[in-house]
Amino acid sequence: MGLCAVLLICLSQAELGKVWAYKHEDALSETVLQTDGDLSSLQRTRRDQYAPHHREARQTEGGGLDITTLPDNMTRIVDSQRYYKWQSFGPTDRRTEELWVNLNSLHKSQVQIHGILSNAHRQAARVALSFDFPFYGHHLRQIIIATGGFIFMGDITHRMLTATQYIAPLMANFDPSYAKNSTVRYSDNGNVFVVQWDSVSLKDREAEGPFTFQAVLRKNGTIVFNYRDIPIPVDKMNSTEHPVKVGLSDAFMAHLPASQVSEVQRRTIYEYHRVEIDITKIVRRSAFEFTPLPTCLQHTSCDLCITSNLTTGCGWCNTLQRCSDGIDRHRQEWLDYNCPEEAKGSCEDYIPVLPEGSMSSYNQSSPGPTPSSAEMEEQPVTRDLQLSPPHHTGITENTAIIAGVVAALVVLVILTLLAVYYINTHPTVAPPFYLMQRRTNNYWPSMKFRNQACHSSYAEVELGGHEKEGFIEAEQCC
Repeated sequence: MGLCAVLLICLSQAELGKVWAYKHEDALSETVLQTDGDLSSLQRTRRDQYAPHHREARQTEGGGLDITTLPDNMTRIVDSQRYYKWQSFGPTDRRTEELWVNLNSLHKSQVQIHGILSNAHRQAARVALSFDFPFYGHHLRQIIIATGGFIFMGDITHRMLTATQYIAPLMANFDPSYAKNSTVRYSDNGNVFVVQWDSVSLKDREAEGPFTFQAVLRKNGTIVFNYRDIPIPVDKMNSTEHPVKVGLSDAFMAHLPASQVSEVQRRTIYEYHRVEIDITKIVRRSAFEFTPLPTCLQHTSCDLCITSNLTTGCGWCNTLQRCSDGIDRHRQEWLDYNCPEEAKGSCEDYIPVLPEGSMSSYNQSSPGPTPSSAEMEEQPVTRDLQLSPPHHTGITENTAIIAGVVAALVVLVILTLLAVYYINTHPTVAPPFYLMQRRTNNYWPSMKFRNQACHSSYAEVELGGHEKEGFIEAEQCC
C-alpha cells in the first residue's frame, strides 16, 4: 500500500509539474514580447579559434573523460607573463625566510594533518577554502590536494589530474606512505592557505632522501613555492610513471558536436596558459613568488572593460554582463551566447533607448509650453492603468500548485521515514533483509576513465567516509 501511495504521489507531482511548466512558459513568452531581447534568436556557435592548443577529452560509457595529450610543443604557452609575474629567491635572500610559513610554530589546532594522504600513494583529497582564491581571474572555494606534490584547481575531476589546471610546487611521483614522519598537512587562517609536503620520498627511490616543500595561497591571489629540503636536482627526478612539473596551468572545457559515427558529445579540454619556471633554481631554501596580473574578468561594467589601462583585448558581453577576452573557463558560454559579436560593439550600443513616451506625443498635440501634473494624469496610459483591475488569477493558481507540490513532498518524506523505521525495527522480515544483504562496500558508484596515452592516475578520497572509499577509480598507467 505504501508503494502504491508513493507512485500515486509521484504521478500527481508530474502532472502538477507539467501544468506549472506550461504556465511558466506562457509567462516567459509574455515577458519576451514586452522586451526587445529574445535570447532564442541568438546564434549558438561552437567554433574555437585556438584548436591547436588543446587536450582532447571524450565521454566514455561511465560518464568520464578520455583525455589524449598532444605533443608538448602544441600545448604550452610558457612564460608569457600575461596572467602572472614572478620572482625567484635563493638561499641567501632575506625574502626567502620571509616567505616561508613555519607550520611548526602554529598551534596544533591551526594545522591539519591529512590522515589519508599522509599514508597513501597517488591519492587526492578535496579541501574547502575559507576565502575566495583568485586563480587566473576565477574565484575558487575548493581545491584538490594530491600526494604528488601539486594542487588540482579544476572544476571537473578526472583521473589524469596532472594534465592541466594545477598549482605545482614540485609535481613528482612522491609516496608519503613510505615513512612514518612523511605527512601532507595544511593550514587556513582565513587569509593564507598553506599546503606542505613534509619529508616525502620518491616512489621506489627512497634512498635518495626526503623532500620538504610547500605551496602558499594568499587571499589576494599571490602564490608562493617554498623549498626547504631538496636532496637531488629536480632534473634528475624524471620518471616514466609520473610527470615532473613545476609551475601553474589553467584550461577550459568546450563541447564539440557529436560525430556521425557516435552520438556521444565530445568534450575537449584546452590548456590556454602554462607557467613553467627554471627548475635549476630549485634548491634547498629557495622560493618563488607569483603575483597575479589584472584580467578582463575583474571588470564589472562596460566602461571599465573597454577603457581600463590595466588590461588589453577585453570585450563586453551585455547578454552575460561579463568582461572577457574569450579565453578563460567561461569560453563555452561566451560562444554560446554570441559574445564575440557583441564584444565588437561599443558601450553606447548597450545604453537603453527610452521609447517615445506619451510626454512627447502630448507636447506635439496640446497647446501650451509644459503639461501640468493634472494633465499628465489624464494621459491614455495612466487611464488604462487606473481602469484595468489587477489580475490575481495566475498568482492564485501558481500558489495552489506550489502548495500541492509541497504537500506531496511532505507526505513522501513521511512515508520514507516510516519505511526506514520499519526496516530498522523489523530486520528479519524478507524485504528489509534482502535490502541489507544487497548493501555492499561498493554501493557508491565510481566513474571510470580510460586514457590512450600514459598519464599519471589519481584516486580522489574523502575524509569521514565509511562505505564511500572514493568515487574515482584509479587504474595503473602503462
